[in-house]
Amino acid sequence: LLVLQDCGADCAKFQKSELEYKFNKKALERPYTSKHSWGKTYGEHKRHLEFSHDQYRELKKYAEEIGIFFSASGMDEMAVEFLHELDIPFFKVGSGDTNNFPYLEKTAKKGRPMVISSGMQSMNTMHQVYQIVKPINPNFCFLQCTSAYPLQPEDVNLRVISAYQSAFPDIPIGYSGHETGIAISVAAVAMGAKVVERHVTLDKTWKGSDHQASLEPNELAELVKAIRTVEKAMGSPVKQLLPCEMACNEKLGKSVVAKVTIPEGAVLTLDMLTVKVGEPKGFPPEAIFDLVGQKVKKHIEEDETITEQAVENHVKKVKC
Repeated sequence: LLVLQDCGADCAKFQKSELEYKFNKKALERPYTSKHSWGKTYGEHKRHLEFSHDQYRELKKYAEEIGIFFSASGMDEMAVEFLHELDIPFFKVGSGDTNNFPYLEKTAKKGRPMVISSGMQSMNTMHQVYQIVKPINPNFCFLQCTSAYPLQPEDVNLRVISAYQSAFPDIPIGYSGHETGIAISVAAVAMGAKVVERHVTLDKTWKGSDHQASLEPNELAELVKAIRTVEKAMGSPVKQLLPCEMACNEKLGKSVVAKVTIPEGAVLTLDMLTVKVGEPKGFPPEAIFDLVGQKVKKHIEEDETITEQAVENHVKKVKC
């Protein structure tokens, strides 16, 4: 938890299972001979890894002491009951329960914000999820997610973020990633992801399939820093000359300049005009076509800037 806080993460999220409610008896008794196994059966493996209620209480207490949010995915309905009792700030719905509609209803009724991953689901299912959750609890978001560990770039489908933003414009959209590295997660933020979830490990070589799809602390710190930079860089959709650009504009911004000597009283034609970095500043380049047909009220030397004072009846256009 302290490592996550040091890296700048907002929240540490675990996942809680009540194994007899998440798995049926045969699933727990299934032999598990993988190199990642911590037991002879899948049940033994999961019991070895699962934190107790008291350990969760201790984790939450420590998180509060160091000032980081603590939450968990409730991997079954009884786990949700425990986490509700633990008073976590939000429920995470793992991809495996996103199409578990009775679970969604019961979780939504608890009244806590919900973060819902969408791995293994279709857009049709996500519409159903929205229709179930929204009337009960409006405080939820969807995360684009692909349930593969590690996730290959060609299976990420970041464009689903945009599809979710269009389909569900009234809820935040985020990204839950299982890829290696940080570039894809940063790109998700640039596409508008408001929540980013990544697995974290202290050592990718440790036993367990999740570790190789996780970030080590130095990568997490780099990701948080990059996300904060992108958030600043998103800025405003209004395109205009900014104060920070004034120096460059003063130094290199171009003006309309006389291409030839223009006598007093002449009517300007396009072949009399060109565009250069001029001293002093004159009409901006975009005004060149507006100058055509206007009369000059003083003699202008070749290569001289065309200024407002030199043009008869000039009315300065106000930029909106």
